[in-house]
Amino acid sequence: MNQELQFKTIVAQYCEVKPEDMTNDMRFREDLGFSSLDFMSFLGELEDTFDIELEEENALEVVSIAQALELLDKLQQEG
Repeated sequence: MNQELQFKTIVAQYCEVKPEDMTNDMRFREDLGFSSLDFMSFLGELEDTFDIELEEENALEVVSIAQALELLDKLQQEG
């Protein structure tokens, strides 16, 4: 499973949208219906799955799937 699909599969656990129906411009709150609690749980799952550590200030700037994937790539390259 490629990283983007794995990421979207995690996102799908918190919303009603299937991974294959997600577009990278979708926003977590507005388009996918994430609550603050959903988003924080989601971030924790990302950290565990991809073995990264998210800084809260960076994570809170993430609004869309594209931004999250970009941050994930950056953190994995740094790691």
